[in-house]
Amino acid sequence: MTQIQPDTPGIAGGQALSQAQTQFFIPATASLHERRPRTLKHGDSFAVFDHSGDAISGPGSPEGLYHRDTRHLSHLYFTVNDMRPILLSSALRDDNAMLTCDLANPDFFGDDGRVAVEHDLIHLRRTRFLWKDALYERITLRNFDTETRQISVDLSFAADFADLFEIRGMTRLRRGAMREAQVGAADVLLGYLGRDDQERQTHLHFDPMPTELTDSHARFDVTVPPGARCALFTRISCSKIDVRDGLSKQFLKSLREAMQALRSARKRGATLHSSNDLFNEVARRSVADISMLSTDTEFGTYPYAGIPWFSTVFGRDAIITALETLWMDPAISRGVLGYLAAHQATGFDPAADAEPGKILHEVRHGEMAELGEVPFRHYYGSIDSTPLFVMLAGAYLERTGDMAFLKTILPHIEAALAWIDLHGDRDGDGFVEYGRLTDQGLQNQGWKDSHDSIFHADGSIARGPIALAEVQAYVYGAWRTAAALFRAVGDDVRAADYRDRAGQLRDRFDAAFFDAALGTYVLALDGDKRPCRVRSSNAGHVLYTGLAREERAEAVVRTLMAPASFSGWGVRTIASTEKRYNPMSYHNGSIWPHDNALIASGFSRYGYQREAAQIFEGLFAAATYVDMMRLPELFCGFPRRRSQGPTFYPVACSPQAWSAAAPLALIQSSLGLRFDVSAKQISFHKPTLPHFLQSLTISSLGIDAAKVDIAFDRMGDQVVVKPMPHDSGAQIVTIA
Repeated sequence: MTQIQPDTPGIAGGQALSQAQTQFFIPATASLHERRPRTLKHGDSFAVFDHSGDAISGPGSPEGLYHRDTRHLSHLYFTVNDMRPILLSSALRDDNAMLTCDLANPDFFGDDGRVAVEHDLIHLRRTRFLWKDALYERITLRNFDTETRQISVDLSFAADFADLFEIRGMTRLRRGAMREAQVGAADVLLGYLGRDDQERQTHLHFDPMPTELTDSHARFDVTVPPGARCALFTRISCSKIDVRDGLSKQFLKSLREAMQALRSARKRGATLHSSNDLFNEVARRSVADISMLSTDTEFGTYPYAGIPWFSTVFGRDAIITALETLWMDPAISRGVLGYLAAHQATGFDPAADAEPGKILHEVRHGEMAELGEVPFRHYYGSIDSTPLFVMLAGAYLERTGDMAFLKTILPHIEAALAWIDLHGDRDGDGFVEYGRLTDQGLQNQGWKDSHDSIFHADGSIARGPIALAEVQAYVYGAWRTAAALFRAVGDDVRAADYRDRAGQLRDRFDAAFFDAALGTYVLALDGDKRPCRVRSSNAGHVLYTGLAREERAEAVVRTLMAPASFSGWGVRTIASTEKRYNPMSYHNGSIWPHDNALIASGFSRYGYQREAAQIFEGLFAAATYVDMMRLPELFCGFPRRRSQGPTFYPVACSPQAWSAAAPLALIQSSLGLRFDVSAKQISFHKPTLPHFLQSLTISSLGIDAAKVDIAFDRMGDQVVVKPMPHDSGAQIVTIA
């Protein structure tokens, strides 16, 4: 067994933060919720705008167009007659394909100081979408006045080519060189040569040809007769594109392609419709957000974590998103498994926290990652991605029966299992611990990775290496999965070994982690094997994988649903009784939708459907108060108050993949939905529906090659399962 030295004193234990560590935090200099940004994404590009469709540069602003962790457009400002238009409305399509901003002219004043043109006579519509690393926009002007109007339209623009980590708050002592702008008759090329010797470019093209074009603005002088309209087109791409067809044709062609791609992604999985129109909107937005965040790779579709800070490959986030959506769309799980298997660590790299067999935490493509100014180019500093990878492989096989694919990644599964033995369990005590290999890496490497998220009852920071409660649960799930996989390939000896390991881990874990006085499992064991006696949401993950003994489940459920933990909106990351509780913190008292979805799944596993439905109701109620019915990455843990919405966290990502998937996972938990592909059977164990759903229909639910439709009606406390007429041969079973 390879022994790895723990972090230096004061670093691993969190007594002090290294300068590098503090740089990875996201400073809350401005509230994203206050900005209520409008986001678009396709592939490796995403864009963030304000309600009017502008990107306003300035300190703390995340707005702009990004490609592979570099901001290619930092400023875009639209004026008419040198004045900002009046915002009428701003909306994303339900499928996230297009942003539409409706605007009107303000009062235009003449040279004498009097109003020459009253407000609301010129309608301006900005229609915008992102496709293949290019942002397309059509600005339509329509004159509702009785006179012909001369209008000057100006688009000012800039590209700072800032690295995402600069925008997140890091200060760089040296940057690359800005290139001299190349200005043509109808296009502008802005460029930057990074210190990594990579050329980065932003190409702006306009149609019709602007009246005036410089390296920072385009002006169009247009004449619009009464009742008439005119259109201006812009394309902003993250590399130079040859100009061929007119932009109006390219706009329409690319828009059709973008919408068709989103339609195809939505058709791939099952669909939902309920008696509650608000929930239908939440579900539609969830599916649309997952489709938008998913990027096509050579291995299949891969959900990027979230916008704006995490629009890239994350191992843990994608695996959990895949688990949440597996019942609806197994293709996501296949894409995630294929990508992570191909990028599994094969050697040691302390700077990347890499060890053979370990699964990715994060991938970055920006200049700072390429130069090693941040360690995240290919970074492996998460303790849970590796056992979760094995768990997902088993869940995918159980859901699909796709043994042919599983055999292609079986060597990677075996390497992941070997990592758990050789490197995960650092001191041979039977538990998996973490500790970063250099002081540049993440200090805490579970999903709660804030510097102060793992602590003792007195509030003191736990000293590493640290064994988290939920990580042991994931290892249990991985070993149960390994037993099933090896049994499926005919290796009964290894199957029995992993089954025995799982049983032994259950006994060890119960003895070391269950605390009768707390009524739940402790948060973690520190480097001295002292328990962190803190009531936390991590205990719900122990139920999720089935590690908890049956006799412990009731106490854990009761503790998690007590007022100290359950706010009414959801289960807090830590209870309000704990020393470091702060409802406005990132991990010490906030509410995370994905965390709650996994907890509800654990409740369902142990037969606590009613409590799972309570979590569902709380998160749904929170979503109804959120812009676009979109659950954010997290929100504050203040208690729920009658007729008031939740309190928002200032820099939460929205959309965030595992939050978008949470309502979909909660459907599965409430219904107790399970699959047996070999028997071609779909079963529902103690199905319930939360009180806000009187009826629900799931359409095109796949099992093997069959597609079935199933309706659910709530009759008092009971749910009636009604398979729709079909001849697929699939069996629908209800277990009371």
